[in-house]
This record gives sequence, C-alpha cells and structure tokens, in this order.
Amino acid sequence: MTSTSPVRDPDLRDESVMTRRAWVLLVVGALIPGAAQLLAGNRRLGRFGVTTTFILWAVVVIGALLYFFARPTAITLATNPIVLWLGQAVLLFYGVLWVVLGLDTLRLIRLVRVAPRARAAVAGLAIVGLVAVGGTAAYGVMVAGVTRDTVGDVFAGQTVVPPVDGRYNFMLLGGDAGEDRDGLRPDSISVVSVEAETGKATIIGIPRNMQYVPFVAGSPMLAEYPDGYGTDGCDVDACLINSIYTEVELYHPELYPDAKKNGSNPGIEAMRDAVEGMLGIQIQYYVLIDMQGFADLIDALGGITVDVADRLPITDEVDEDGQPYDPEVEWIEPGVQLMNGPRALAYARIRAGTTDYARMERQRQVQEAIIQQFEPANILSKFQAVAKAGAQVVSTDIPQAVLGQFVDLAGKSRAQEIATLELVPPDVDPDDPDYAYVLELVASALVIATPDPKD
Repeated sequence: MTSTSPVRDPDLRDESVMTRRAWVLLVVGALIPGAAQLLAGNRRLGRFGVTTTFILWAVVVIGALLYFFARPTAITLATNPIVLWLGQAVLLFYGVLWVVLGLDTLRLIRLVRVAPRARAAVAGLAIVGLVAVGGTAAYGVMVAGVTRDTVGDVFAGQTVVPPVDGRYNFMLLGGDAGEDRDGLRPDSISVVSVEAETGKATIIGIPRNMQYVPFVAGSPMLAEYPDGYGTDGCDVDACLINSIYTEVELYHPELYPDAKKNGSNPGIEAMRDAVEGMLGIQIQYYVLIDMQGFADLIDALGGITVDVADRLPITDEVDEDGQPYDPEVEWIEPGVQLMNGPRALAYARIRAGTTDYARMERQRQVQEAIIQQFEPANILSKFQAVAKAGAQVVSTDIPQAVLGQFVDLAGKSRAQEIATLELVPPDVDPDDPDYAYVLELVASALVIATPDPKD
C-alpha cells in the first residue's frame, strides 16, 4: 500500500502544499523536538527526540513541584556541585540534540519547494529557533558553571550547626581594608538572630567602638584579656571591638589553629568569641562582606539607589567645622540618587563632618540598597558579573548543605517585620558599657513568643 500522507510524501510540485507542510513541520518541531522527524523524516531519530523531550518535561515538572512544595530540598539540589555539573552536561546534550533536530527539520522542509514569498519567513523562523535553543542551552551551561564555582568558593564551610534555643544566630561583619590600615578591620558589626521555625528575625547592631568587650568562656582570648579586651591595653592602636579581628590576624593567629580548616580565619573566630561573650548567645555562622569589593558588586548590579540625608565631602581632610581644606573637593549632595560602585563606597566610608554612628548607618544603608537590587530579573541579566563580584565580596562558613534551608528561612523573614536592637547611646555607652545590662537587653529582644493555644 502506498502512503498518501501530505507531510511524509507530499506532492513536490505543489508549492501551496509544500508551504503548509513547512509551517507544520516548523511548529510541531518547535513544540515537541523530534515530532517533525516522526512525521516526515527518520522515525528512529524522531522517537529519540520526542522521548528525551518528554523526559525533560517530566524533570521540569518535578523541579517545579519541589520548588513550590519542598523549596529547601529544591534549592539544596540546585546548589549542589554534583547536580550542577550534571545539569551542565544535560543542557549541553539537549542543546546539541535540538540543534541537530532543527537542522534536520530545515532539510525536511525542502526550502526550494516552498512558495517563493514564504521562503524567507520559513528560513528566518528556522534560524531564529536554532539560535534560540542553542543560545539558551549555552547560557544555561554558563549559569550552572558560574553557580557551581561561586557556591564552591563562598559556601565552603563543612560544619552544620543546629539552632540553639530555637534560633540561628549569624554574625555579619562589614570589613574595610583601606590603604591607611594594617589589614582588614570590621567597621559594621551586627548579629541577625532568626527563629528557626517562623523565620522572624531580630537584628542587633553593635558599635565598632565598643570597649572592654568580654570574651566567652573557653575562648583563647579570655586568657589574654580576662577583664575584657583592652582593659590593660592591647597590641594595636585602638582597643575597640573591631580591632580584635586585626590584632588576632596580625599577631595571634596561632590561638585559632583550626579556623581555616573550618571555613573561617583566626580574626573571625576571635570576633565570634567577643560577640558571644558580649551578647550571651551562640553564633552559629558568620558572613563577612569586604567593603573594598563593594564597588565591583554595585557596578555589576547596575548601581544602587540611595537617599542621601546630608551633604558630604568626599574627603577626610576637614577643618574643625567639618569643611574640607581643598575647595575643589567633590561633594555628595542630599537627595535620592543612583550611585555607581566607587561613589557608593566613598559614601559609606566618609568620616568627615559626621559621627561614627552616622557612618555606621550609611554603611547599613548601602548594604540594604544592594539587597534591594538582588531581584531575579536583575540577577539573571547580569549573572556572571554579579556572581564573580559576589564571590570576591562575601566570605562565610555557612555550608552548602544548609543553603536551601536558609534561603527558605530568609523568605519567611522577608514576609515579616524585622525587629532591631541598637546597642548605642543613650541606652548603651560604648566607652563604658554595662555588659550585664546588655545581656538583659538581648535576652528581652530574643524572647520567642509562645503560640496561644486558643489561636
């Protein structure tokens, strides 16, 4: 029996038939890669293409279900280096397969038999489809590779620490290694305490000039400073809490021999001991943000929007009235403005004419503005630059194994009002702090509300 299918065995002399056939093959081939081969070409290749397409669809559906109903698991899988490597291989395979199927579909169309007025449209659409599938696969391979490298570089911690008293406590340090300093020194110090069940977060702000900080019991720094850091002097120029990092990194790294093995460094561990001793809580993880790298990250994000409250000179050389000695110095004017990386970094660093607390506030303002720029569309469009800059800016001991759990927890936190506790005057005097009172403030701020059984 002779086949009479106009798709598999068309009348080659009828341009209208060949044109309709071309559009049919293009559409079905785009919707279900391999379908064009089943209809008009090599059925074995077609079955392979359709089968692999359905397998991919099934994987996508499973991934979507995991994202909506088991998000921590989905994110953990999506950031696992082995899964990302497999993802790269799969995307490369599908990219090559779809290009082969697309080229074969173009061959099956027999473009010279298509009506002349439709040839350009058919050929153009076919080429666009080839570029789209090939480009999408290539971009996916790149994103998976960059994600794998970034996750591996940033989240290198190995120890998974459970919540303590129902909370995860993260120490956030904004470090500055300016040219006028010996090593990096944290200028912004805070603790984010998050309820493990609800995600409700409390941010505790610690002034960088806090003095006589007590170390937690068992800390190697406690033997060096039993009455608080700097009570009888210290090994650096200023005996403030943010100097602890510098002192230990430069002069006492041997006090924390296992720090680097655990994804940290001696300075970080000394800061952790100080913050734990001061606040009376256990710090499970730290996040250090290098202010030097802020400029690259901000530029990668396309800049940040900042509402400047006061007119500020971009210099630290000012007279007693806060006016710069150089009349040609550049100023940052008040008002809402878009800042590039270097300008935002200068804004965060300016000391002239402002208080230490105002500078701390500007640094947090810049950090919050960066977070606001982390929108999916913005990240995807600039993914490679953002990931590269992010890996240079952020260091942490949060392990990859808990990324999914913490991203889900962060989502819960964003949906609630964030509480704050600032350990600054008039409640706390950094020059002569009452640490017993600080412990009371922290304990009161971190009380987990007990659900009402009537609710």
